Amino acid sequence: MADRLNGTRILILETREEAQFSKLLAEQGAEVVQCPMFTIEDAPDPAPVEAWIRRAIDKPLDDLVLMTGEGLRRIMKLARTRGLDQALVAALAKSRKFTRGPKPGKALRENGLEAQQTTEKPTTEGVIEMLGKLDLKGRRLGLQLYPDKDHSALTGALSAQGAEVDTVLPYVYDSKAADANIVAAIDDMAQGRIDSIALTNLGQVRRLIEAAKAHGSDAKLRAGLERTLIASVGPAVSGELAAHGLRTDIAPAEDQYFMRPLISAMAAALAGKRPKVAG
Repeated sequence: MADRLNGTRILILETREEAQFSKLLAEQGAEVVQCPMFTIEDAPDPAPVEAWIRRAIDKPLDDLVLMTGEGLRRIMKLARTRGLDQALVAALAKSRKFTRGPKPGKALRENGLEAQQTTEKPTTEGVIEMLGKLDLKGRRLGLQLYPDKDHSALTGALSAQGAEVDTVLPYVYDSKAADANIVAAIDDMAQGRIDSIALTNLGQVRRLIEAAKAHGSDAKLRAGLERTLIASVGPAVSGELAAHGLRTDIAPAEDQYFMRPLISAMAAALAGKRPKVAG
């Protein structure tokens, strides 16, 4: 069943969490049209990041937790501009290193370092579960965060285990710079070039509508959505769509609000749109 979406073009509004979704869709034969919802920029004030780097060098961390590969790359970029990169790599070599999924591990290897442990699930919950099995009492733990996420559950869990948590946020998201991507995606829908738009969180709905209004494309968006099957991962997204007067065409079976069931529902709904195979 690896070709269930052959011949279809699926639009996804790309956030950090969408990489796996895109991969799953492509594995089913879909042509995935990715629309980045933001661009990534260095932290506007580098001083806190530099201070974190200097603390990590002056007194090497017992543990380092990396949430994203982008985070370590931005840290190393600033360290290089300050002439601190070699000292930082040497210091981090002394720390136990933990990563949320494989991407931060790849970033470590780019600097000649290796993760001691990687989460089975590349989620915050996976990190909490992984570190929850360790004795962190009295340990200095460096924690690299990423933007637009409430990390209080993670920092709270680590502090409750007795760790001295030292956080660093080395980059920010610039959503306005990505508006052109969204306007282009709206044009694609309006011209009938997209079979389905797949929405996996309600923030995507809000962002789509806000960008359309900001650029005078509100009417075009609604016209495009009339021509495009709207797939929603679950009730929260469908509720947000309804709040804006938009319908849900495709949704997974009840209580199966995950990516794979959504893809199965999309395959069934889009079956009639696939090109006929000769013979």
